[in-house]
Formats: sequence, structure tokens, C-alpha cells
Amino acid sequence: MSGTLVLVRHGQSEWNLKNLFTGWRDPDLTELGIQEAEIGGQALADAGLKFDIAFTSVLKRAQDTLRIVLDKVGQPDLETIRDEALNERDYGDLSGLNKDDARKKWGEEQVHIWRRSYDIPPPGGESLRDTGARVWPYYMTEILPRVLRGETVLVAAHGNSLRALVMVLDRLSKEEILKLNLATGVPMVYRLNADSTVASKQILGDMSGAH
Repeated sequence: MSGTLVLVRHGQSEWNLKNLFTGWRDPDLTELGIQEAEIGGQALADAGLKFDIAFTSVLKRAQDTLRIVLDKVGQPDLETIRDEALNERDYGDLSGLNKDDARKKWGEEQVHIWRRSYDIPPPGGESLRDTGARVWPYYMTEILPRVLRGETVLVAAHGNSLRALVMVLDRLSKEEILKLNLATGVPMVYRLNADSTVASKQILGDMSGAH
């Protein structure tokens, strides 16, 4: 067995609460989002996990989630690398729009396709495949080598950038990944084999996800 990789989706943001497409826009966490990050961090502390390095995006909702988590595990000064490769999917022309207003403008079926298809991007934005095209190389070159050296690595990022990672780790098909929604603030703990396959996965705070 090699090292450990922990993935955490940021807590609820103000735009999540307002039902807006967020993408690369940069809203703050809500009070609930802060609580979600605190609960996730406490779950990691209770599990006795300590980290060698952390990765996050250049967006503050992910950075603030990471800061809260690191405070909870007693590592506020941990080395952290920020990179836009881990940013949320860019929603292009949908960014900043209320999801109900977008449905009125483009139609419910079209918006559903943009949100849930694997490779059809919204105007001016990214599909999940496009998001993966920047997440996967970054994972392979920057994150995975550290895990394979036996380090414990924390990644605090976004729903779609993390879905792209989970797709690779859990070997999910294009259809399976589209059905997957990641809970906010809930840590996923992967222990990897030396060949980078998953030895075990546990979702902290959700015993139904442990196996």
C-alpha cells in the first residue's frame, strides 16, 4: 500500500444558496458552508489523519474550506499549493445566472443537457470532459507522485473538479459519473496501492460509503 489521498468538496457557498451557476466566479462560504467545513475537518481530526501537503484551487470558497479543515486537524501552517487546474468547471455564459432563469431562457431540456452531459459544454464554458482535461494531468504530475511516495495528501476543491478525480479513482463510466453528486464538506479518504489503484475508500461521516 502507498499513501493516502483525501478529497473534500468546499462547503456551501453564497451562490449555491441563491441557486446560481458559479463556475469560476468567487463567492464566499455561507454560515452553513463554514459549519460543513468545520464538521469535515473534525471528522478528519477524529480519524487521526495528518497531512504532508494540501492542494486547492485559486477560488476562495475552496481555500477557505481548506483553511477551516487544516485548523481542525491542527495543521494551520501546512504547505499548500493553489492551482486553477483544480478550479470548478467554467459555466461560461451561465455563470452568475439563476438556474431557473437559465431554464426560462434556453429551455429546461437544454440546460439539463449542459448540466448533466459529459461532453457538451454550455456556451463559452466547459463540459465535465473539458474540466477533466485539466484536472487529470495535474493529478498525474503533481498529486499522485506524492501519494505514491507514501505521503498523505489533502485536496480541497469543487464538485466537478473532484468528480473528474473520482471518475478516475473509482473507474466510473461517463454515465456513472453523471449520476454522482458529491456532498459538501464530507471527506473521502482513498488509500492507494503502489500501482495507483484504490486499496480502500471511506467517506467520513457517512458510514454507507465505507467499504
